[in-house]
Amino acid sequence: MYRRLSVIMFPIMTLAFIGTAMWGYQENQEKNAVLIKAENQYQRAFHDLSYHMEQLHGELGKTIAANSSSSDYYRRGLSNVWRMTSEAQNEINQLPLTLLPFNKTEELLSNISNFSYRAAVRDLTKHPLSVEEQKTLSDLYNHSGEITAELQNVQAKVLAENLRWMDVESALATQEKQLDNTIVDGFMTVDKKVSEYEEMNWGPSMASTFQKRSLSALAGMEITAEEAKAKVAEFLQLPGGAEGLNAAENGAGTEFASFSVSGKNPYSGQDMQADISKKGGHVIYYMSSRDVQESNVDLAGAREAAADFLAGHGYESMVPVNYDEYSHVASFTFARKEGDVIIYPEKLVVKVALDNGEVTGLTAADYIYEHKKRDIPAPLLSAEEAKQAVNPSFKSEGQTLAWIKNDVDQELLCYEFIGRINGSGYRMYVNADTGVEEKIEQYKDPQTAQ
Repeated sequence: MYRRLSVIMFPIMTLAFIGTAMWGYQENQEKNAVLIKAENQYQRAFHDLSYHMEQLHGELGKTIAANSSSSDYYRRGLSNVWRMTSEAQNEINQLPLTLLPFNKTEELLSNISNFSYRAAVRDLTKHPLSVEEQKTLSDLYNHSGEITAELQNVQAKVLAENLRWMDVESALATQEKQLDNTIVDGFMTVDKKVSEYEEMNWGPSMASTFQKRSLSALAGMEITAEEAKAKVAEFLQLPGGAEGLNAAENGAGTEFASFSVSGKNPYSGQDMQADISKKGGHVIYYMSSRDVQESNVDLAGAREAAADFLAGHGYESMVPVNYDEYSHVASFTFARKEGDVIIYPEKLVVKVALDNGEVTGLTAADYIYEHKKRDIPAPLLSAEEAKQAVNPSFKSEGQTLAWIKNDVDQELLCYEFIGRINGSGYRMYVNADTGVEEKIEQYKDPQTAQ
């Protein structure tokens, strides 16, 4: 009996063993294929990084060598610097460096990118690079040369010793105390060198880049957690007042201190949350989370509900400027209007559920940071003169004056021409003083929402 059983089981076990071995071999092959692919991607990104840093160094040198009056060449050179810096940033993001202190180098590349872009897009014939900006370019040329040399040194060792990036990823992931790795040492040397550079003068065009929004700069006195709950109860007109609300402080002792107030929405029974600044008790954010399953309210009705909500909560002179719709919820962007001018920096977003028209969300950070008195000058150009800068194929359906921030964060007065081209709606912003086309945005008109 046992002999008969062994005769039957032996070939079965043999086949099972062979099958398991084949499965293990196949799994190992697939794993190796994934590892090889990842290694190849890391190697490509690293060698591309070294190449683009060398190109960046060369382009900075050519730009410095040009005559300061050659504005067109400067613009092309700075545009190339911006493009190559962006390539280098992208390649750094593809490398397993998240656990490696490389932030100083990334910060420098970010500043080079912003500096070169802002200088390239401005009118260099009227606003040429200053002496300080010329010196900054010279410093960047020297710094990029040093970084390039260090990266090429690492690159030479990688090629000579056939080093693997997968070993770097493994070492960093396990957070080994003693990292004896040539690649890691090389990148740490680069970042240490960058951290020792003297602070550079990036010029006035970069000033807004270094300005940080701070809740501590808002108007008003500091409030307590109880006052934050009372603010939310008053804002939402809760029938039970602050009863049942909880408040937790965020960023205590910092310039970003705020309160998160949470509880149940008495009207829908769903969870809700509001963020209130500790300084001044300003509503930064509100959300009442619930699933919206159907649309019973049209967009015109939703827009009216959003406008009524803002008017009832002290947001004066707000006009709808854009909208979006998804999952039976409409999101309307409003901006403040002062006289005949729409102040776009002072904007906020209101979300309206389309099943019953309830306002379920408010995002007001831009509004509370940017709400201030502005001296808005009269336009130097007429609307007809400004319109000459717009594409002749653009079918204008209306126009207004708008106070906007351009691509380099400068606030300026523009004519806003609203219309259609290529089957889509656009806003064309033309500088009301110079006639330069400053910005083009695609949009959906909330005023014509039906």
